[in-house]
Amino acid sequence: MIAPGLRRVRFEAESAPRPSLIINASADLHCHILPGIDDGARDLDDAVAMGRQAEADGIQAVCATPHIRHDHDVRIAELPGRLAEVRAAIARSGCGTRILAGGEVAATALEGLDEPELRAVTLGGAGRWILLEPAPGPLDDSLDRAVRHLAARGLRALIAHPERHPATDLVDRLRRLVESGALVQVTGAYLVDPATRKGMLELASAGVLHVLGSDSHSSRAGRPVALTAALEAVATVEPTASHLEWIAHAAPEAIVSGTDLRSPF
Repeated sequence: MIAPGLRRVRFEAESAPRPSLIINASADLHCHILPGIDDGARDLDDAVAMGRQAEADGIQAVCATPHIRHDHDVRIAELPGRLAEVRAAIARSGCGTRILAGGEVAATALEGLDEPELRAVTLGGAGRWILLEPAPGPLDDSLDRAVRHLAARGLRALIAHPERHPATDLVDRLRRLVESGALVQVTGAYLVDPATRKGMLELASAGVLHVLGSDSHSSRAGRPVALTAALEAVATVEPTASHLEWIAHAAPEAIVSGTDLRSPF
C-alpha cells in the first residue's frame, strides 16, 4: 500500500559488474523541520531549505518530529498550526516535498501524555506508530516497558537512533524489542560516515535495521535531509540488501499510513 501522494522512484545503474539499484526513500521518518520549536530548523527559510534537500534526494515526504520530552517546551496542541505554516511556505517556494505530522517521543514522557496527545504525534498523523526515543545511555528494561506501554494503548513503537546507545548487549536488546512488536530506525548519515559505517552495517547484518531517518536539524549545519547514500550502504550487506524495497518504500509507507507490519527478516 502506497500512502496518498507517494510515488516510487528508482534509477537503474548505467553499468556495473552485476545489476545494481539506486533507490530513493519514500519518506524521512525522523526530521526536526519545524522551526523555532525545539533544537531543529532555525527559521522558516531553514525549514524550506530542508524541504528542498529532501526533494533533491528523491524523498517525497518528511515527518516533522519535534522532541516531545521534558527539556523542550513543545506544545502538542500548537503542532497543527506549525505544520500548516511550514507546508504553506514550502508550497510557495515551489518545492513538492510533503510535510507529515509526527513527533519524537521520549520514553520518559509517555505516561504524561493523554490519548489525544499521543495520537497527534503518531507518524503521519495516522494514529498507529510512535517514534520512540530511548532514555540516554545503554538501552535498559525501561525501553521494553515503554514499548509494552504503547502496545497497551494500541500503538506500535519505532525505536529512534539506537546507534546512540552503544553497549555489548545492544543487538540482543533490539532483537527483544522487535519480538515485542517494535521496529528500528537508524540515522542515515552514520551509514555514510567512514568513522561509523562499520558499526552501522553490523546492525544491518544483525537484522535490527528496518527503516532510515535523517534526524536532520537544519539545512545549515549537521546532517542533511538525505537518505539515498545510506540506502546504497545497506545494499552492501544481507539481509538488508535483499529487502531494499521494503526498507525504502513498503515499511515507511505503511508506517505513515498507520498500517501494521512485521519485519521480513
